[in-house]
Amino acid sequence: MKYKLIIITLSSLLLFIFVSQNIQAQKLVTYPIPQQVLYSLHKDDFTVQVKLSGEKEWQDLYEYKVPVDMDTKSEASMVQFDFEGKVELKVKKNNGVVNDVRIRPLSNKIKYKVKDNIICFTLDKPSKLSLEVNGDRLNNLHIFANALEKEIPNIDDPNVVYFDAGVHKPEEGSEDIFNIASNQTVYLAPGAVVQGKFVCNKVENVRFIGRGIILNPHRGFEITYSNNIEIDGITVINPTHYTVYGGQSSNIKINNLKSFSTKGWSDGIDLMSCSEVTINDIFMRNSDDCIAIYTHRWDYFGDARNYNITNAILWADIAHPINIGLHGDTSFEGNTVENIHFSNIDILEQDEDDRNYQGCMALSVSDHNLVQNLSFENVRIENIQEGQLFNLRVLYNEKYSSGPGRGIKNISFKNISYNGNEPNPSIIEGYSSDKNIDNVKFENIIINGRRAKTAEDIGLKIGKFTKNITIK
Repeated sequence: MKYKLIIITLSSLLLFIFVSQNIQAQKLVTYPIPQQVLYSLHKDDFTVQVKLSGEKEWQDLYEYKVPVDMDTKSEASMVQFDFEGKVELKVKKNNGVVNDVRIRPLSNKIKYKVKDNIICFTLDKPSKLSLEVNGDRLNNLHIFANALEKEIPNIDDPNVVYFDAGVHKPEEGSEDIFNIASNQTVYLAPGAVVQGKFVCNKVENVRFIGRGIILNPHRGFEITYSNNIEIDGITVINPTHYTVYGGQSSNIKINNLKSFSTKGWSDGIDLMSCSEVTINDIFMRNSDDCIAIYTHRWDYFGDARNYNITNAILWADIAHPINIGLHGDTSFEGNTVENIHFSNIDILEQDEDDRNYQGCMALSVSDHNLVQNLSFENVRIENIQEGQLFNLRVLYNEKYSSGPGRGIKNISFKNISYNGNEPNPSIIEGYSSDKNIDNVKFENIIINGRRAKTAEDIGLKIGKFTKNITIK
């Protein structure tokens, strides 16, 4: 009997330790609301609450107003929080009746329930989502469920620039600029709203971390002639131009960046003559290119090499989700864009009425550029309002270029799926016999559930000055 009693006691103790550890592993962090923007930034289409799974108390989230889609100037909603473990969300639609719900990217396969105009679902991992009611993608709800912050720096550290919760503006006469020196960590705390751009010019070893927001800047981040710059966790809302503007810089790391823009030339991440770049876990909804990679432009010179872009959600209300190769240097033989790799990408939308700027994956190679050794793997395109899947051209763009490109070589598309409206025909076309496209491979391309075996299945026009185009 004593032996059995010990066994029962030990089993109970182990169960208690297991349950205790699981409870401790769960954590939810919501953000304070700056009182200065309490009403001006709020959007009342949805009421959103969150709680840890298994707990009773719901926490209210602040529904930010975020501008989307330059064509319609719409206002969508956005909420954010951090968590570890499992959380339950409750989303109430405050106007109209909920007839249909989509939670995208659809690849997440999130199950939900609807009752009395309230949508309920759970998350067990960090996610970036678009919740759309009755097919409305312009007045939707963006949900950014972040992982817990790994680092909160010491506010008294002389190498830390600390933006606490609240609204922050540059000093008068600084032209909307926060200049950052080498070896500094810039921390935007949850609830911080910064109204100005961050400039890294001829600096190194700079980090931007936190959960704060950059609101209505000229640009979000301007990184020029710099090395070893990191951006992690920040949200940029409504920049006049780029969210991240990079020129002639190297070793750039971008992680967990969120962006919304609605103005002309309000690209997401535009990098010119930059190399050694890592981009991971981003959400870009922009009214121009979401990601653009060039060589020379303006005062920036040099090649663009060695990019790894993973786990990205791209939504191009205007222009391209991905655009590579347009700008370069015609003063000599030309620059090279090479070793660029995209993997695990969800493209939620493209809507571009100008055929010259279509293509969810676009290589528009001009200005003596050579683009080579690129791969796109595990890319899921959900819909195209107007646009193309693939656009690979060596061309002379008279509006933006001063000469044709040199060529496109060694490009791989693998495990690419599209489910949506019939897009415009994709195109591959060179410029001349010596400025051609060579060795492009399409493998496992799925169009509306059917595996493509031919160019016709893809909706692909193979034009002049191309060779070694394979589909399997």
